[in-house]
This record gives sequence, C-alpha cells and structure tokens, in this order.
Amino acid sequence: MKNSRYLLLITFVSAMGGLLFGYDWVVIGGAKPFYELYFNIADSPYVQGWVMGSAILGCLLGVMVSGSLSDRYGRKPLMIIASLVFIIAAVGIGISDTLTWFIIYRIFGGIGIGMASNLSPMYIAEVAPTNVRGKFVALNQLTVVIGILAAQLVNWLIADSVAPGEDILNSWNGQMGWRWMFWAGGIPAIFFFILIFIIPESPRWLYTKMKIEKSQTILTRIGGSDYARTEMSSMKEIADNSKEKVNYKLLFKGKMPKILLIGIVIAAFQQWCGINVIFNYAQEIFTAAGYGVSDILFNIVITGVTNVVFTIVGMYTVDRLGRRSLLLFGAIGLACIYAALGTCYYLEVSGIAVLVLVMLAIGCYAMTLAPITWVVISEIFPTRIRGMAMAIATFSLWTACFILTYTFPLLNSGLGSYGTFWLYGIICLLGFVFVKKNLPETKGKSLEEIEKELTK
Repeated sequence: MKNSRYLLLITFVSAMGGLLFGYDWVVIGGAKPFYELYFNIADSPYVQGWVMGSAILGCLLGVMVSGSLSDRYGRKPLMIIASLVFIIAAVGIGISDTLTWFIIYRIFGGIGIGMASNLSPMYIAEVAPTNVRGKFVALNQLTVVIGILAAQLVNWLIADSVAPGEDILNSWNGQMGWRWMFWAGGIPAIFFFILIFIIPESPRWLYTKMKIEKSQTILTRIGGSDYARTEMSSMKEIADNSKEKVNYKLLFKGKMPKILLIGIVIAAFQQWCGINVIFNYAQEIFTAAGYGVSDILFNIVITGVTNVVFTIVGMYTVDRLGRRSLLLFGAIGLACIYAALGTCYYLEVSGIAVLVLVMLAIGCYAMTLAPITWVVISEIFPTRIRGMAMAIATFSLWTACFILTYTFPLLNSGLGSYGTFWLYGIICLLGFVFVKKNLPETKGKSLEEIEKELTK
C-alpha cells in the first residue's frame, strides 16, 4: 500500500462506530444490579428481559433506516447521524427518573447501535484492499470488543465497593453510579462525531453514483495510481453488467435469494450461538457459580480482556486461514465448551472452573464467529445493493439477538443454567452443518470477483 497510514486512519475513524456499539451494548450489564433496584424491577424477570431487550428494537429500526438510505445518500452521512444518536442516548439514559424514559432512550440508543453495526463494517470492506480486507473489517470487531472492555472497566471503576448487608438502593451506586456509567459513553460519541468529517465517502458507493473522478481520487490516495486503475477497471466491469435500477426487487432475482439466505442465517447464528448472554447476564451467570457482586464486576473485566486478546488473534488469521474454516472451528468449539459448561452447572461445580470455561467460550467466539460474521456479510453481496442486503442480514442478527436476550431469563428459569447452555450447544452444531454445506470461501478475492462468482 502506498498510503497505509491513511487507510488505517479512515478505518479507525469509521470503526469508532463499532466501539460505541460495544460500549452501549454492554454498559447496561454493569448498571443492571443498581437500576433494577432504582426502578423496582429486581423481582420481575419479564420486565428485566424487556429492559435488556428494548435496545434491540432500536437496533432493528437503525438497520432498516441505514440500509436503504446509505445506498441512496452514502455511507458517511449516515455515520454522522449515528454519532449524534449515540450522544443523545448517553445523556438521556443517565438523566432518566422513570422506567418509561429509561426504555425510550435505550431504544433510541439502539438505533445508533443498529446503524453503526451495519455501516462501519460495510464502509471498511469497500475501502480496504483485497489482501487485507478481512483483517480491516475484523478491526471493526476489535473496536467493538474494546468498547465492551471499556464499558466493563468504567462500570468496575465507577461502582463503589458494596459492603455485606449494605442498602444498595440508597447508596451512591443505586442513585448516581449507574447514571455515570451511561454518561461516560457520550465522550467517545463526541469524538466520533468530530472525526467522521475527516474521512472520505466510500469510493465504491461514489462509483455506483457515477462520481468517477472522486472515486478514483480516493482510491489513488489509498493505494496509488496503479491500485486505483485496477480497482476502477473491476468496478467498471461490474457496472457495465448491472444496468437495472437499484431497488428491493434486485434482492429476489437470480441467485440473490440464496446469497441473502446465507447472510441471514450466518448473522442469526452469530447471536443464537449464545455467547452474548454472558455479557448481558454476567451477573446471573457468575452468581450461579458462587461469586459475589464485587467479584462479579472484576470477573466481567477479565472476560473483556479475553475478548480483546482473541479478537486480535482472529484479525491476524482471517486472511490466512479463511472465513469458512474459522466459522466451522468456532461452531464446533463452542458446542464442546457449552457441553462442559452445562455439565458444571448440572453437577453444581462452581468457582474457577466456570470462570475458565466462560473465558474459553469468549476466546473461541472472539476469534471466529464474532469478527468473521461481519467480514462475510460485508463481502458476499453485490456493491449496488450491498446496503440493502447487508441491512437485511444485520436485521436478522438483531432479531436473533432480541430473541436471545429476552428468552435467556425464561430459559434459565425453566431449563436451569445447565439446560440453557446445552441448548446453545445444539444450536452451534446446527450452525456448523449449515456453514459447511452452504458457505463458499471468500479469502483472497476482490469484492467484484466474489460478486461475479456468486451471482453468475
């Protein structure tokens, strides 16, 4: 690359959407023991599930809005709007004095999460060169897990130590601490809003709008004139064969339904593999393993560090081992770990054994399903309808996430911890079969090559 620093700059800035996505998604887990007492919902699993899952409704709205609008107006303007949504949500949740307003702002924040989860990996895939595209899209997942770790650290540092028998509701934690956990998320959101103005529009989106010179200028700045000529030639070949007006009808022509189905199922599988309940319901999982509140917050930080380390491993293996092989490894690995974790709960084994298995599950997920899913769904769809198609896949992901988040308290209550994790293990085995049968390898191929291969 002629200008790798510039590529890193625009990738990191766009990936800040992922950081905010991770922070906003997980910060609620550390605030949960305190706001539930404040709003008097500690004994209502149905309301708890609704509060935790409400953001996902916003995610679905954000995905629906960002998909078609990003194909029409560009990737960059929608990222600017997403940053503003994050700022408003962080402030609003923190000042909420009623459960209704808490949920309203949580849904609003979910809109930002949905937009960022759709836009950031798509933008990076469209600016990154073929040989490092997997690594750079996975970089977005790294910022997601850094955001998760940041939320876990902020929760741990803000929360005062809880003494045995202390009245948590009337403590600083119960009245103000949980508010500062949400307010802290507004700081990176402000930086994202400022920095997004310095990055260019996606050169591939510009080409679809016949802004040829702007597209070539950006590609030249990224990789030099030879690189720009090669990319422009590939885009021209695809554009010459795609003269139809861009609309949703294109999603159901030719081989697009099968490609769309692959994206939908893989996106849903990333959630139904069950790992995100460990982040959202860490309190219940570690309580069942015999840990107290202070130990739980520290253990959550440990899981966050594990998440970051293994995401970096995934970044440096995705372009070497390939997308398909890593997804298969992740599916079978999680199935085995869940079998062991469920057995621990069944035999009432507690303490360090559960913590180690949780860390293994997070590590396996972080280097496989977490980043690779975003790489795959950002690659397999044609450029002209990538925003719409990826929005549908991302909509599937967040719908699956809502079902997962809402049903976990009910499954945990009905099946027990052991039955719930065994169920997730069975889902992982089914995911392994689907990926092995349906997903082609996309490693080392340009977006245009992938499009020709999948649609011909």
